[in-house]
Amino acid sequence: MIADTPMTDSFGRIINYLRISVTDRCNLRCIYCMPAEGVPVVAHEQILSYEQILAFTRYAVSRGICKVRLTGGEPLVRKDIIVLVRSLAAITGIKDLGMTTNGILLTEMARELKEAGLQRLNISLDTLNPDKYRELTRGGDLNRVLLGIRTARNAGFGGPDSPIKLNCVILPDTGKEELVALRDFAREEGLKLQLIQYMDLKNGSFTRVDGGDGGDCPRCNRLRLTSTGILKPCLLSNAGYDIRTLGFEKALDTALRNKPEAGTYNSFETFNYLGG
Repeated sequence: MIADTPMTDSFGRIINYLRISVTDRCNLRCIYCMPAEGVPVVAHEQILSYEQILAFTRYAVSRGICKVRLTGGEPLVRKDIIVLVRSLAAITGIKDLGMTTNGILLTEMARELKEAGLQRLNISLDTLNPDKYRELTRGGDLNRVLLGIRTARNAGFGGPDSPIKLNCVILPDTGKEELVALRDFAREEGLKLQLIQYMDLKNGSFTRVDGGDGGDCPRCNRLRLTSTGILKPCLLSNAGYDIRTLGFEKALDTALRNKPEAGTYNSFETFNYLGG
């Protein structure tokens, strides 16, 4: 069942976008996402099952959600992620199904993802310098990401109407020449570059995404579901509502009612848990 009328928050914003973090785990250790020693992993029994994710998503779609994006951690490290993608793609009412990934596993999985019904890809890429990439990600191999991007294009992702997007986090030492190289690469490969100023959750510093919609509070249309079942009305807020203890309807209604007019700060959660 699809909603007859749009779902709105208390400020009249239409809420039609659900970001789902399927895991807090990742195969990289990016310096802006987690400390060098990593973070304690969430116990398996606390993680939402695919059945729970699908059940909540179906309910959210019945209320007005039509855009869904899978995030992590790194979503491709979760076992049987293709099964979840295929099941989400089969839900009537989802018009836009995407994923944000670091691209490390795309070479092996891009074709299966496309065949399962995934429509869009955002790939994290902060530099084209292999040494700096290794430093920023604490050991990542840039060549695997570049090969993954090309494999995804060959699998059918991208194109004028839904280009593969590159998410580039601008750090204090990001040089102008790095941005020029990324812009040239995006243009040559038919990709869309999104520049994301470094965000500090605890201090509440954020800006609009250059080339994207993130950070535009007056037009925010999204909710976030964490891998542990907490429905968050805003990335930069401590508020969150447990869909398992409250139930789907109460959690969603409470999140809508308490979605802030603008982000403030998040004093205790991390990007690998929230999904960015």
